Amino acid sequence: MTTSIELNQKSLQSLPESFARPSYERSNLKAGIVHIGVGGFHRSHEAYYTDKLLAETMTQDWGICGIGLREADRKIGDILKQQDYLYTLVVKHPNGTIENRVIGSIIDFMLATDNPTAVIDKMAHEDTKIVSLTITEGGYNFNAATNEFDFSNPDVQQDLVNLDAPVTVFGYLTAALKKRRDQGLPAFTVQSCDNIQHNGNMTQKMLLAFARKQDAELADWIEQEVRFPNAMVDRITPVTTPADMETLRASGVEDAWPVVCEPFCQWVIEDEFSNGRPQWEQVGAQFVPDVTPYETMKIRLLNAGHSVLGLLGSIHGHDTIDGCIADPLFATYLRRFMDIEASPVLDPVEGINLDVYKNTLIERFGNPNVKDNLSRICLESSAKLPKFLISTISENLANGGSIHHAALVIAAWCYYSDKGTDKNGKALDIVDEMKASLHQAASGTESDVLSFLTLKDIFGDLIEQTAFTEEYTQQVKALYANPDIAVLMQEIIK
Repeated sequence: MTTSIELNQKSLQSLPESFARPSYERSNLKAGIVHIGVGGFHRSHEAYYTDKLLAETMTQDWGICGIGLREADRKIGDILKQQDYLYTLVVKHPNGTIENRVIGSIIDFMLATDNPTAVIDKMAHEDTKIVSLTITEGGYNFNAATNEFDFSNPDVQQDLVNLDAPVTVFGYLTAALKKRRDQGLPAFTVQSCDNIQHNGNMTQKMLLAFARKQDAELADWIEQEVRFPNAMVDRITPVTTPADMETLRASGVEDAWPVVCEPFCQWVIEDEFSNGRPQWEQVGAQFVPDVTPYETMKIRLLNAGHSVLGLLGSIHGHDTIDGCIADPLFATYLRRFMDIEASPVLDPVEGINLDVYKNTLIERFGNPNVKDNLSRICLESSAKLPKFLISTISENLANGGSIHHAALVIAAWCYYSDKGTDKNGKALDIVDEMKASLHQAASGTESDVLSFLTLKDIFGDLIEQTAFTEEYTQQVKALYANPDIAVLMQEIIK
């Protein structure tokens, strides 16, 4: 029986030879990056790129200090501290090959609920050049229909008057930037790493709205001094399972929270930084003048594709993305959606062959060794679908394009939100900040077929678009009469 080694700095040299590990001296690193939201994606993406850069260049200026804003972040903070902030990145290839790499770029972690002042001071420290974010779409506090800042949020109301003990990311950023300004330090860059179109622009707009309400003079300084680079990020990173941890343990390493991901990784960034940046282009990132076509392509194909499979697959009874792709009906439906509805509203992307990109997506989704649960894919759909899918529907309506495939997805979302079960009556795990509102709107469908579409914060004016409501009405009525989603999918693609 293999004896596993607990992962920490002292045990690094005792790990199995197959494990890549940091080749740089971690004790010399400065935290040039403060990252808010240390989840699986950050650890498979920005922290991975930074780890590679530290190994290749031996720079000491770009270690990462993680920040958790919520009490729920305590677990990851405790585990990272216990392991000297090391963790294993488990890269699973479609052919079954597994690469294990110990990542050392994170060198500290702070929980804001324990000491807000210490977190503000860390962000305001002169060593901090970048504050990056993975806070999910919902963390940006915008109204999906208007894209304006939501001042009705109680946490925001609290932060506007409690400057030294904030709760939201905007309260912390504003407090830290105020301290930088008052101390005569240059502003740090605020770098979003979330799946939001024009994520830098969105972050800037939301932060300035908050800051202007709190301190108009400070907001003017932020607008002039702080840079918010747009970026497109991509790496499928499913939730780590107990089985993943057991497999790692069997290979000789005890890691309390490893990260599992696919081999594919992409990061396209606009080169707009306030106070210097890491040379991530040396390890595979791409710096471009305008990230728009890249991020739109990714959001309308990969992210929308995930939602298509997530909602349709959940109703059908599939559990994972690769399980959907293994089903020829779902693979065909997804490709038809990409070809007929998503691709026609995309601008050309320099250096990208769209057919090759879509083929690669299907291959990535079908990786049998990356079990991405549909319940995770459907998390916070109310924050995702306006950008991922409804924008494509709106453009096709304006252009006279097809909406058949996407309309069925919205119909499935209605059924999903109303019934909360698959076609066989099995309960679905639905997690959404708007779950109650979605259910209330969807539950009126049998008496008012357009009830779900009355959520204007999500659907905008879709309820007023006759071409859409006619198609949607037909799909919803058929789905409620017979929740076998496969029958409707076959009708659309035949």
